[in-house]
Amino acid sequence: MPLIRQPLGWAALLAVSLFSPWAAAQEQPTTLTLIHMGDVHGHLVPRPHLRSDGNGALQGGLARMYTRIEAIRQARPHHLLVNTGDTVQGSAEALYTRGQALVDVLNHFRIDAFAPGNWEFVYGSQRFIDLFAGQRPLAPWNTIAANVYYDSPDGGPYADKQGQRVLPPYLVREVGGVKVGILGLTTDRGPQVVGRSVTKGLRFLKNGTEVDAQVRTLVAELRQQHKVDLVVLASEMGMANNIRLAESIPGIDVVLSSDMHEIATQPYVTPTGTLVIEEGQDGTVLGQIDLTMRHGKVTGWKHQLHVIDERTPEHPQIAAAVRKVRKSFVSGPGFTQHVNPFNGTRLPRPIDTVVGHTTVALHRSNFSHEAMPAVIEGSSHDFLTDAFRAQTGADIGAIRGFRYGTHVAPGPIRMEDLYHFIPIGPLIAKGELQGKQLKGQIENAADGSLNPQVQEWTGGWLFNFSGVEMDLNPYAAKGQRAANIRVLDRASQQWQPLDPERTYSYASYHYAHDPDLINVVPVKNVQILKDEQGQPLDGVEVVVRYLQSLPNQTASPVLNRIRLTQPLPKPISASPEVQPWRGAGR
Repeated sequence: MPLIRQPLGWAALLAVSLFSPWAAAQEQPTTLTLIHMGDVHGHLVPRPHLRSDGNGALQGGLARMYTRIEAIRQARPHHLLVNTGDTVQGSAEALYTRGQALVDVLNHFRIDAFAPGNWEFVYGSQRFIDLFAGQRPLAPWNTIAANVYYDSPDGGPYADKQGQRVLPPYLVREVGGVKVGILGLTTDRGPQVVGRSVTKGLRFLKNGTEVDAQVRTLVAELRQQHKVDLVVLASEMGMANNIRLAESIPGIDVVLSSDMHEIATQPYVTPTGTLVIEEGQDGTVLGQIDLTMRHGKVTGWKHQLHVIDERTPEHPQIAAAVRKVRKSFVSGPGFTQHVNPFNGTRLPRPIDTVVGHTTVALHRSNFSHEAMPAVIEGSSHDFLTDAFRAQTGADIGAIRGFRYGTHVAPGPIRMEDLYHFIPIGPLIAKGELQGKQLKGQIENAADGSLNPQVQEWTGGWLFNFSGVEMDLNPYAAKGQRAANIRVLDRASQQWQPLDPERTYSYASYHYAHDPDLINVVPVKNVQILKDEQGQPLDGVEVVVRYLQSLPNQTASPVLNRIRLTQPLPKPISASPEVQPWRGAGR
């Protein structure tokens, strides 16, 4: 007699669903941990932390960071390590090896996903491709970016790839039964300060219209086609723009942000429920988010901000790797006079050499509510512009509002400190410009840092100057923020109002392949600073010579050269801000 299979009744089905091991597993929540690092900027070893949220003790160091990463991995078996850019630039070791020193160390980290930053492009398009793209990248960090394309319409170096993405836009991983989609965004601009052709053959999607449309499409693709449970945006677009993206595009669970060097002491939670975090700079902190996942959704989260300091021991393997890449840069028999890839000069002395002293802490990192906020001014940039002005004899010394740098406590200044401040191989030159050009530079940088439409930002902070002082209203209209601009007359040593039609001598960064530019500004009568043999001087060596010219080889820069007429906006969350995340709205 054949066996007749009767359908199970609802009661029997319910019993199976309640008591089967499979069903029990589905009911159990999974904890997925995101480990987040970003904006390391070439820092291999610790540096002092001199801002108000520190006590001057050493922070950072990749060997200590890796110890913390491994501890999290041991405690949280379902994890992903995500690095969000600006990694292979920012130090002498990074500069002279075109990023390889950082790659050699971080290849031990087992990075699960990497979103490159604007400074990853600093060594040129082909070096970027060699490091991060293709089947066998030198940095096998699973690099992703949805917003950079090959663009050689006139038969340039990548004409055969015209219109194709340089990198995959996202990756999908299953971790602990959770299907995770990580979408990558790089910068919307290359580091044009080092030359107009640095990203030749590449095109970045425009922030705002193009980027927003791309993110919206790819989030839907991850949700609908790949059926992911979790969407993570790994983005080097900066805290302000990443908040804007998360607030306007539904479906993003977490944004791991870099670029602005902000520290989210707690995640910023958008009205749509997206968590947004950023991890400061120089490897001084590491972020951890533990996400509770149930039935394909985030049902809870916990955030920890790990300060990387002397309480964390160095990991022996990474410490050895750091020593190996630094051996040819520091004092000892292995020291090598490396060749600067930008200007052809040689490293003249070990980077641990003391070359001068300072009476004030040198950095540019203060929060927006503090005196001399970093978005406006920094003691390190005041010091550097004094050096440029003094060594060239110019009316004005200038520097762009670079966010990268380091912290130098009152006391000795070492070569490696100067390379953290000047890690992109400029020459220093003097040229002539009109007062109205200087006014335009001031106003364009102020609008590019403070515009309440944050998608209009142009990267970095305000220019800093030597021989120039001004008042600044952060809430004024574009072109009207700076007032009472005065220039110090070298002959009389008196401050005089800026004359828009007058010609001033102006000293700053210069690159030989852009002979008519200083600081990307058209100038006349360019004079490159040279040594006694008539050879161009590297920018760091210009600052060394400045220090050696001072009494007791000690710098004491005058501060507060830009006076805010009104305080910057208050933070929009519990986290302090360096650059106002909503700009300065009128």
